[in-house]
Amino acid sequence: MSDDQFKPAMPTTYDPKSAEQKWYEYWVKGNYFEAGKRPDAEPYTIVIPPPNVTGMLHIGHALDFTLQDILIRTKRMQGYDALWLPGTDHAGIATQTKVEQKLREQGTSRHDLGREAFLEKVWEWKDQYANTIRDQWAKMGLSLDYSRERFTLDEGLSKAVREVFVRLYEKGLIYRGKKIINWDPAARTALSDIEVEYKELNGHLYHLQYPLKDGSGHITVATTRPETMLGDTAVAVHPEDERYKHLIGSMIVLPVVGREIPIIADEYVEKEFGSGAVKITPAHDPNDFEVGERHSLPQIIVMDETGTMNAEAGPYQGMDRFECRKQLVKDLQEQGVCVSIEDHVHQVGHSERSGAVVEPYLSTQWFVAMKPLAEAAIAAQKAGKGVQFVPERFEKIYLNWIENVRDWCISRQLWWGHRIPAWYDDATGEMHVSREDMKGDHLRQDNDVLDTWFSSALWPFSTLGWPDQTEDLKRYYPTNVLVTGYDIIYFWVARMIFTALEFTDEMPFKDVLLHGLVRDKDGQKMSKSLGNGVDPLDVIEQYGADAMRFMISTGSTPGQDLRFRYEKVEQARNFANKIWNASRFALMNLEGFSASDIDINVKLGTADRWILHRLNETVRDVTRLIDSYEFGETGRVLYNFIWDDLCDWYIEFSKLSLNGGDEAAKRATQSVLAYVLDRTQRLIHPFMPFISEEIWQHLPHEGETITLASWPTYETALEAPDAVKEMELLMEMIRAVRNIRAEVNVPMSKKVELLIKPAGEFEAAILSRNEEFIKRFCGTSLLESGISIAAPDKAMTAIITGAELYLPLAGLIDISQEIARLEKELKTLISEVERVEKKLGNEGFVAKAPAKVIEEERAKMADYAEKRDKVLARIAELRG
Repeated sequence: MSDDQFKPAMPTTYDPKSAEQKWYEYWVKGNYFEAGKRPDAEPYTIVIPPPNVTGMLHIGHALDFTLQDILIRTKRMQGYDALWLPGTDHAGIATQTKVEQKLREQGTSRHDLGREAFLEKVWEWKDQYANTIRDQWAKMGLSLDYSRERFTLDEGLSKAVREVFVRLYEKGLIYRGKKIINWDPAARTALSDIEVEYKELNGHLYHLQYPLKDGSGHITVATTRPETMLGDTAVAVHPEDERYKHLIGSMIVLPVVGREIPIIADEYVEKEFGSGAVKITPAHDPNDFEVGERHSLPQIIVMDETGTMNAEAGPYQGMDRFECRKQLVKDLQEQGVCVSIEDHVHQVGHSERSGAVVEPYLSTQWFVAMKPLAEAAIAAQKAGKGVQFVPERFEKIYLNWIENVRDWCISRQLWWGHRIPAWYDDATGEMHVSREDMKGDHLRQDNDVLDTWFSSALWPFSTLGWPDQTEDLKRYYPTNVLVTGYDIIYFWVARMIFTALEFTDEMPFKDVLLHGLVRDKDGQKMSKSLGNGVDPLDVIEQYGADAMRFMISTGSTPGQDLRFRYEKVEQARNFANKIWNASRFALMNLEGFSASDIDINVKLGTADRWILHRLNETVRDVTRLIDSYEFGETGRVLYNFIWDDLCDWYIEFSKLSLNGGDEAAKRATQSVLAYVLDRTQRLIHPFMPFISEEIWQHLPHEGETITLASWPTYETALEAPDAVKEMELLMEMIRAVRNIRAEVNVPMSKKVELLIKPAGEFEAAILSRNEEFIKRFCGTSLLESGISIAAPDKAMTAIITGAELYLPLAGLIDISQEIARLEKELKTLISEVERVEKKLGNEGFVAKAPAKVIEEERAKMADYAEKRDKVLARIAELRG
C-alpha cells in the first residue's frame, strides 16, 4: 500500500472489527515488527514479561503490554532497530495445578499417568494456551517480533538454566540443605514467597501452662497453632529477664507427649511481649528453626507432607492438622493446661494456587545463597551503576529488600518445570551436578524441579541466546526498559538484576517502569471471588482495541493503581470517532490531492500557521512525555490538540479558505490539512494503532505502513508566535460572544450586532484582517470595530485580552441581570489579582522561581487588573 494517491472515500463510521483484523494480518505478513532490518540504527530492546500459560490474559496484562507497545512503536518510528521479544512462562505450580484439576475432573491423576505421560498432557495444555495468548496479543495490536518468540522450557532457555545452576553450584552459591520453607499441603510442594497470599483471619491465641519437671510450678506460653506444640523441643526466655533467670537450664515436661524439654535463654525473645516465654518448634517455625540451630535443639516434624499428623504426634497420628488442633485443645483444657483462649486477628498464609493454608515446614530443599549476589547488586545501585526506577521511590523499596534478603528456596516437588540437574549414585552415595544428562545403572536424577522464578530470572539474556554469544545477544543486550507491575519488584525484578550481574556483568535493563494494578471502578482489587474482573477481549469486542488501549494507557501514572471505568473507555471511543470524522471531512476536501502536492512553505493564512505551530508544540511535548514514561500526560496533550485545536477550531476555520474561491489559499489549506492529519496519525499511532493506520492509508502519503513512518520532530521553521497571538484573540472573542449568546438564550441561527473596541492599533489590525472569521463564527448581522467605539447603553459586554465586546441586545436582556453578571465576573477577577499579588509578594517564591515564571505571573496580574478595571467601568456605565 505504498501508493500515495487519494484513496476511496472513508466510510461514514469506523468499524474497529474489520480494521483491526485486516491491519494486524497486514503488519504480520509484511514482517514489519521484525528487528534486525536496520543494521546501522541504534538498537532498542524490550523483552515482554512472559505471561503464564495457565489461561487467558487479564486487564492487568492489557495495561502492561500496551505501555510496552507504545514505547516500541514510538522507537521504531524514530528510526531505532526496535526489538520487542515475546514469550511465555511455563509457570510450574500454576500450570501443573490446572492440568491436575482437569485430570481429576476426568477421574484420574498424574500419579496414575506417570511422569512422562503427565508431562505430555501439560505440553498439550501449553500449546493450547500459548496459541490463545498469541490470539489475544493480536487482538490488542501488539507489535511483537514473533520470529524471536521464546518459552521458558524451550531448548535454548533450558540450556541457560542448566548453565546457571551448575556455575552457581560450583561457586558454592547453590546448596542442598534442611530448612524451614513454605509448604503447600494440598499441592505437596515448597512455595516461593510470591506464591503465598496472606489473608486476615479471625483466629485464637491459646495460653498454655507447661509444668516444670521438679513440680515447682509452670511456665506460660501462647500460640496460634497449638498442634505444633507436639514438636516443641524447648521454651525460650530472654537472658536478662529477671522473672526467669533462675529457671534457665531447668526442664519442662511437655503435656500430652511427656517429652522433657529445656528452658533456654535467647535474645530472640521479647521480654515485654506476652508472658516473656516462647515455645520453640524448630521444625515448624522459621524463627524457631534459627533458635534451634543456635542451641543445637532436636528438629521434630509432627505432620507429613499432606498436613496429616504423623507418629511424632502420638495419640493424634492420622488426624488432619486442623482436626488435631480441635481435639488437642479440648484435651489440654481437660488437663488444665490450656488456661485461656482469646480471639485473635492475624495474617495467615495461603497457597496462591491451591488455596490451602501454608505450613512452615522443615524440609530438605535446594537453595541459592543470596547474600553474595545481593551485595553485588547493592554496590552497583549505590555507585550509580544500577537500574533507574520509575518512579524513583521504588529504588528504596528494592534496596531495603535486597539488604535483608534470605536464601532462596529454588526446589519444587513438581513434575512440570526444569528438573534439577543433580544425580545421586545409589552405589556410592555421591551426588553429581552436571550440565549434561548423566546415565548409569546406579544413577537417578533428583525428582524436583526448579522454581519458575529461577528460569524467568534469566529472561532478559537467556531469550537472546545466552550462554552462547549470539549476534542477538551482542546487539540487543542489555535491554532498554522493563515494564512490569510494582507487585513483583522483589520476586522477579530483583532476581533478574542478581543473575544478570553475576552472568553478564551488566544490568539487564537501563530503566524499570513500574505501573500499578488495575482495580475496579470502586478501587477494589479484581478477583474471581468478587466477580469484578474485566476481560480485555470483552472490552475490545464492545469498543475496539484502540479505545481500550487509549483509556488504559493514558489513565495510568507510573507506580499508581488504575481504576477501570467503562465511561472512560466510551470517552476514548468518542475520541476515536472524533478523529475519524475530522479525517473524513479533510478527505472530502482533498480529492485528487497527493503526497507530492503537500507544500507548507507557501504563503499560509493565520489559522494555517497557528495549527502548524500547535502541532509542533504537541510533537515536542508528546516526544518528551513518552520518553519520560508519562503516558497519562501524553494522552492529555494529544486529546487537547486533536479535539480542541484541530477539530473544534482549525477544521472550522479551514472551511472559509477551502470554500472561499481563492485557489492559492485553498491549496495552502489543503496542504496544511493533509500535513497536520498525517502527523497527527503518527503521534496517535503508538496508542491507537488500528484507526491511525486506517486513516493514514486513506490520506495522501508515502510508504507501505504507518508502523514504519518516521516520527514527527520539532521544527523551528514552524514556530509562529504572532499567529498564535492573533488566533488567541480571535478564539477568545468567539468564545466570549458564544457564551453571551448562551447566557441570554440567543441561538447561533439568530444574527446579532457586534461592536468591538480594540485595545490598540495592533489589535485593530488583527480584527480588520479577520472580519470574515468573526462574522462567520460570531453570527453577526452587523460588525463594527474601532478604537473610538463607545459602549451602547443597553448591551451585553465581554472584556477579553486586547478588546472590549458589546452586543446591543435591547429588549433581549435585563440590565439588572447584566450588572449582576458583571459583578460576578468582577469578583472572580479581583480574586485572581489578589492570588497573583500574594504569590509575587512571597519572598520565597520570588527568590526560587525562574525569571521566566515570575515574568509570566506579572503579565497575568497586569492582564487581570486591566480586565477588572474595565468591568468596573462598565458596571458604572450601566448604573449611570
